[in-house]
Amino acid sequence: MSAGFFHPKIFNASIRLANTELIPVLQTAIGPVILISGVGLLLLSMTNRLGRTIDRARSLAATLERHKDEARARTSAQLAILWRRARLLRLAITFAAMSALSAAVLIIIIFLAALLRMEVAWLIGVLFMFCMAALIASLLVFIHDINQALAALKLEVEGDLRDAGLSALR
Repeated sequence: MSAGFFHPKIFNASIRLANTELIPVLQTAIGPVILISGVGLLLLSMTNRLGRTIDRARSLAATLERHKDEARARTSAQLAILWRRARLLRLAITFAAMSALSAAVLIIIIFLAALLRMEVAWLIGVLFMFCMAALIASLLVFIHDINQALAALKLEVEGDLRDAGLSALR
């Protein structure tokens, strides 16, 4: 049975890392690993919001036929907001996933650079900046979704208050 890639003639001693050289590499890779974990939790929250948004839109769409003119207009307005929210959440999820993926690639590049003794600081910097930019974009879109959710809530509550003969929200 062949030793494959790790055969001494194939695996040159110059690309081996000593244990003492590997520890700083592992320490450097910890930051992006923690980032992936945090972005994973953010993705979980966003996908839950997307699921709830889709469920709410389906529920409202099912009741649309039973509403009279004014209630139908309010429901249609809420559905339009829910559609925008679903698209915003999809975009936020895409940006967050791009951030996590670029962090994973960053970890691979860090290890390959150490293993192959390559100077790729510029690539590591670019990947890290892309990772952060995607995360920032995801959070900004997520904040916009939250504002859309409040707009939908306001529409719903104002309609209920009007139906009950009470004053609207400010």
